[in-house]
Amino acid sequence: MTSPKILPAVAAAIFNAQGEVLLQRRKDVNQWCIISGHVEYGESIQEAILREIYEEANVSAKIVRLIGIYSSPDFQTYHYPEQSVQYVTSYFEVKLLEEIGQDFSKNESFEFRFFNKNDLPQEMALINPHWLEDALDTANEVFLR
Repeated sequence: MTSPKILPAVAAAIFNAQGEVLLQRRKDVNQWCIISGHVEYGESIQEAILREIYEEANVSAKIVRLIGIYSSPDFQTYHYPEQSVQYVTSYFEVKLLEEIGQDFSKNESFEFRFFNKNDLPQEMALINPHWLEDALDTANEVFLR
């Protein structure tokens, strides 16, 4: 196992007009989760989340607001077979500028679907427990967790 490391990451809460949250069923873990990914060398966190959405869903989007920065080792550390990684995640509310069509990236996702916050799927990937709660808080506070 290699040394543990810290990596910058991004995530997006995307809601439709009915207030339902967009989730993707990822192929790598076969679970539902919000769109997220890594920041690549040479890009800002804003560019990273918009790139991730385009790569995974093949749609353009715009950032509505920064929800928070998440770095707590308790919720942001993942243990992989080859190493442990603590992510520092910039979490945004994002609005899609077009609907997700049938031509989304089939490399990473099985499907995308909007869910009511009270009827989320059982097969949810481990995510920060504050993410959905914080995204639904529209008091314009930026959370640091």
